[in-house]
Amino acid sequence: MKKSIIITGGAGFIGSHVVRLFVNKYPEYRIINVDKLTYAGNLANLKDIEDKPNYRFVRADICDFDTIYALMQEEHVTGVIHLAAESHVDRSIKDPFTFARTNVMGTLSMLQAAKLYWEALPEKYEGKRFYHISTDEVYGALEIEHPEILFTEETKYNPHSPYSASKASSDHFVRAFHDTYGMPTIVTNCSNNYGPYQFPEKLIPLFINNIRHRKPLPVYGKGENVRDWLFVEDHARAIDIIFHKGVIAETYNIGGFNEWRNIDIIKTVIKTVDRLLGRPEGADLDLITFVTDRAGHDMRYAIDSRKLQRELGWEPSLQFEEGIERTVRWYLENQEWLDNITSGDYEKYYDDMYKNR
Repeated sequence: MKKSIIITGGAGFIGSHVVRLFVNKYPEYRIINVDKLTYAGNLANLKDIEDKPNYRFVRADICDFDTIYALMQEEHVTGVIHLAAESHVDRSIKDPFTFARTNVMGTLSMLQAAKLYWEALPEKYEGKRFYHISTDEVYGALEIEHPEILFTEETKYNPHSPYSASKASSDHFVRAFHDTYGMPTIVTNCSNNYGPYQFPEKLIPLFINNIRHRKPLPVYGKGENVRDWLFVEDHARAIDIIFHKGVIAETYNIGGFNEWRNIDIIKTVIKTVDRLLGRPEGADLDLITFVTDRAGHDMRYAIDSRKLQRELGWEPSLQFEEGIERTVRWYLENQEWLDNITSGDYEKYYDDMYKNR
């Protein structure tokens, strides 16, 4: 059976890397990119593959069950890779309803559409797969004083923000659809991603852009919060491997074994940007500005991805310094993309393009 795969959120940061990988690597597959094109979605992320014969873009809201169900039938969908989500913690604190709608009800809409379509087929769930991408934030927080303790696939959920609570709920729905209906599901929980095409509200691209324009670099608290960082292309490779070889109903943690304090990340980014812009080393350290800490700010996340390495043979390909170098170079060499994002012009362009369709 020819694979026809819906990838939700495929115009976003991680999603665009996954779409590009699948379209280029599997020309025999039909890849349907479903994205609502909210502020975080940008078709400019996929200019290089938009005319490929095995690729289709559909502007749709994952909460629109009727549209998603009709698309499942029209495209004879055999697999779903579900990335679409609201993901910025600060936004979730200000607007938890949007996060509950998209992350919980949107996931439920995708699950139910896939269930009804697949159960109506003669072969039912045979050869089908629903792969849900989640976050390490559902596990809560770890103590800095115990670096030997990592999040594993058995770690109990303990979300602390509206964002992580909404993702935890969506994870539970995915597993419930397997346990109740026998749907072939897989869940992965990943650490912080970085790399090209990331929306510049997130730490690394925000700071690259601010350094470029000599704007303040706002650092929560004392910058001592620790995160595990993974280059986005390594995450896309992991998704590819898990989609094809992962065991149904299993959970896999994806991480870089790459923990950094926020303040050290920031200093590394400053050093790299200054060097690439020809500025004296440390010229922009004075831009660091410590601000009041975020409400409910978890101190440390760290993923144990040994199960994924052991069972499916995946491991990160880049050292962090190399990944940061590639990331900074990309943003500095794609300033038109960055300026278009920060101006918001791209949102009006898509609204005008699709308003009469």
